[in-house]
Amino acid sequence: MPVTSVETDTEALTLTLVADFPVGPERLWAVFTDPRQLERVWGPPGWPSTFDTFEFAPGGRATYRMTSPTGENANGSWEFLSIDPPRGYEVVDSFADENGEPLESMPAMRMALTFEATPEGSRLTSVSRFASAEALEQVVAMGVVDGSTLAMNQLDIVVQDLRDYAQGKGTQLEVLSDQHVRITRLIDGPRDLVWRAHTDPDLMRRWLLGPDGWRMTVCEIGDTVGATYRTAWAPKPGTEGEAFGFDGEVLYIEAPRRVVQTERMSGTDFPSTKNDLSLYEEDGVTLLTLLIEYPDAATRDMVLATGMIGGMEDSYRRLEGVLVR
Repeated sequence: MPVTSVETDTEALTLTLVADFPVGPERLWAVFTDPRQLERVWGPPGWPSTFDTFEFAPGGRATYRMTSPTGENANGSWEFLSIDPPRGYEVVDSFADENGEPLESMPAMRMALTFEATPEGSRLTSVSRFASAEALEQVVAMGVVDGSTLAMNQLDIVVQDLRDYAQGKGTQLEVLSDQHVRITRLIDGPRDLVWRAHTDPDLMRRWLLGPDGWRMTVCEIGDTVGATYRTAWAPKPGTEGEAFGFDGEVLYIEAPRRVVQTERMSGTDFPSTKNDLSLYEEDGVTLLTLLIEYPDAATRDMVLATGMIGGMEDSYRRLEGVLVR
């Protein structure tokens, strides 16, 4: 993981995060000065950000919102104090209302981001300074240490070209915590087509089949928040296994970028999961990221032990064949 340390200093009233990367500092500068790239890391998994304004100049402002899996927004704003290309910049980072105006009832912090070369590549150092010990304590109690660590650990994906990062590597699984896993797969095709392949029942029946020898018997899609969906599969003659299916509810949808759904195995009392699917396109290919939230580690391990990742890879290979036709 890129993040090597996150430390609080109650005397200096600072929170310092350090992360190392195998790319030059100019690549970090490019990410942190492009709101579209910055959106991919400014927010922990499950809370991706959207920058609505980004006036990159001293005295300029940026406003952003981080959106939860259920569509709730946590708003923030920056005021750019100084900019030193390509070494870094300093902002006042504030909690904000829905209009992007700083909330006086919440602590603001002065955040300095610096990018420096190292023998192995580059180092990001983020130092946030607070006005009081109470302000620092309040932000730490809100989970900023874990949240910042999870957010900045996403940078290892962003600083690399998508093809370099994921092409030819198949479906990749990363365990983030007892409850969360992240699954990624590079799909050779544009985002709009990948989105359609996940929302068009006729297309889904052609690729979402898992291992060979299965057929999709039910494909009822929910395309609005609050709608329900249902999918089911059955083995073809000569294939071992029993029919099964899933059902759930759409919690959030932002076409063609993101959809969040609950998922439960139909007809069972198994606990449900929360599946957060996002799509990001670069140079004609799309990175599919699925963040799954389980109720506990035991459920996580039980599901992963079913061979789920292998079945997903079979389906994604089939999907790429569908997209080129």
